[in-house]
Amino acid sequence: MKGFLLRCVFLWTMLPRSNMQSAVPATVLNCCEGDVLILLDSSGSIANYEFSRLLRFAGELFQPFSLGRGHVRVGLLQVGTKPNLVFGLDDHSSQESLQKAMQHVSHLQGDTNTVAALGVAQQLLTENVPKILLWMTDGVQPGDVDEPMTKLKAQGVSVLIVSTIHGNYQVLQRAVTPPLESHLYSVDIDNIEIITEDLREAIIKIIRAERLRVVHLTSHSAVLQWRPVLSADNGYYELWYNSMSDTDPVTRRTVSGDSSWVELTNLQPDTTYTASLRPESNQRLFNTLSVNFTTLPDVLSPSVVSVSDSGPHQIRVSWGPLQPARVLRYTLEYGVIPSGRVQTVTLHGQKNSTVLRGLEPGTQYLVTVSALHKNGREIAMSVKACTQEAALPALTDLRLTPVERQEVQVTWQANQEGLKGYWLSWERENSHMSSSKSSCLSVPYFTFDTAHTPCPEQPSVCVSSLQFRPGRRVMLHSRESLRFQPQGLTDCSRVCSKKHG
Repeated sequence: MKGFLLRCVFLWTMLPRSNMQSAVPATVLNCCEGDVLILLDSSGSIANYEFSRLLRFAGELFQPFSLGRGHVRVGLLQVGTKPNLVFGLDDHSSQESLQKAMQHVSHLQGDTNTVAALGVAQQLLTENVPKILLWMTDGVQPGDVDEPMTKLKAQGVSVLIVSTIHGNYQVLQRAVTPPLESHLYSVDIDNIEIITEDLREAIIKIIRAERLRVVHLTSHSAVLQWRPVLSADNGYYELWYNSMSDTDPVTRRTVSGDSSWVELTNLQPDTTYTASLRPESNQRLFNTLSVNFTTLPDVLSPSVVSVSDSGPHQIRVSWGPLQPARVLRYTLEYGVIPSGRVQTVTLHGQKNSTVLRGLEPGTQYLVTVSALHKNGREIAMSVKACTQEAALPALTDLRLTPVERQEVQVTWQANQEGLKGYWLSWERENSHMSSSKSSCLSVPYFTFDTAHTPCPEQPSVCVSSLQFRPGRRVMLHSRESLRFQPQGLTDCSRVCSKKHG
């Protein structure tokens, strides 16, 4: 009868808590940041049924949380004859992965070597975030855990314990981190669900990330971000901010309860501000979060000008930052360096790039971008840009035709535009000697054929066009002769430069 009454008390207590548990707000998913290592007793003193209930309870306990770095990291370390790390703190970043891993944990059996497992826990819980060791045990012969627990607490680890009702309460009481009423639970394994909400709330209280952060900053704005603790139907956030100057008035705003960030605008550049955020709810009291920040120095467009997509007759000019709310128009001035005619292009303040066309190939330009701001201020920035060289005219249809025994006629086709003339180079090879002799000839631009004597048995002929810009030549080596097939190719520019300077 006594056991029946005890069971009824447990069930009666469980009903309202179960209803509250189902009402866990969605904001819990993103409320916290910290590391939780589950120390699960898997020794032979734990029955298989008890072991499986503890595993299922642990899975349900952490189901509402967002997992991974920046949120909650969960690891599982088993206590047996030897410690067994089932999964580490970085192994699971999704609930699906975590819950699946929980379902496939095997019961170790063996001795209850808790001290060895605590040594492993000390090595795992080292990150500079809130840390929790959740020890789930029957409390039977846990060993001398006082010293390793003291070391864990010295590392900033909070120790929470869930024990079945036949545990060694004195040992567990010394091991747990105060307060005992929210960090130490002794419960019948069949009714372990009744502590889910209280234990989860104790975990949240330790690892709740209550801070206000600046995640984006400019000269005139700042984006503040926080961990949500409210929802749209249970409260709102009160926000106020001002510069550190005594004369600056305080600006107040009300932010919806389902928000997690807000942007502050119309700030002064290079100015230090203080901002405070207080969650307002009739369900509980929350701490006020505060942050100080300094806006960036004022940046007026154009602060950067770049050149891209260069061709023989065009270049693209881009600039930034784009400030359509502050700039009336942009003016581009460009001219050949050092004293070319300056041309001007005017663009709307919403543009931040344009293509300059009709430029001379292989030429350096000075490009200046000026912005007329709405306050009357004008900002200018200049950059040097070069167009690419124009494509060289091609030489085609190079032919070698025997005229007499020691003469050969050379003919070719070419576009005469931009040509000053041609270098004609040939090489005479002696079949009885390894040496060869090279010769070059300057040919006027209007000449399209010429003859040379004597004719080698195996001539190698190439023609290079000379452009108005020195040093740019097109090489063409002949392989079109019927009986004068060349064996080697000659670097005409190198040979001719030696002979003709």
